Amino acid sequence: MPTKAPAKAPTKAKAKAPAKTSSPLNRGFVPYKEVKGDEYMSTPMRAHFSGILQAWKLELMQEVDRTVHHMQDEAANFADPSDRASQEEEFSLELRARDRERKLIKKIDETLQLIESNDYGWCDSCGVEIGIRRLEARPTATLCIDCKTLAEIREKQIGS
Repeated sequence: MPTKAPAKAPTKAKAKAPAKTSSPLNRGFVPYKEVKGDEYMSTPMRAHFSGILQAWKLELMQEVDRTVHHMQDEAANFADPSDRASQEEEFSLELRARDRERKLIKKIDETLQLIESNDYGWCDSCGVEIGIRRLEARPTATLCIDCKTLAEIREKQIGS
């Protein structure tokens, strides 16, 4: 009677490399180290966030420049309608991405103005501190996590 080979233990799936994100923490900034007795949104804290935002804006502006040059370099009149349609679709996707980035640059500028006027870091809805870690994850945040969660719940209810 033939014997069965012992069952193999399930192999673990290889861990995927973390996805690249456009998080400010990936731009060479280390998290803000709070000093005991440091007041929320002190001058060094505001300078930290201002640096993050300015670097992010510069990165986005360079991407816009690359897109413009790419579109100028790649612009060609293809005789084949399929090739022309492919190029137009590619350009359309790039323009849509740049439009989102343009809106983000505007939001970064507004946030930099909030830092200048010492209004940065406070929830627009309830007035509490947004929190350093949340602002490092999303420097343009204007709502604390509780108010943002409530806003998302309301949006889902209305959108359904």
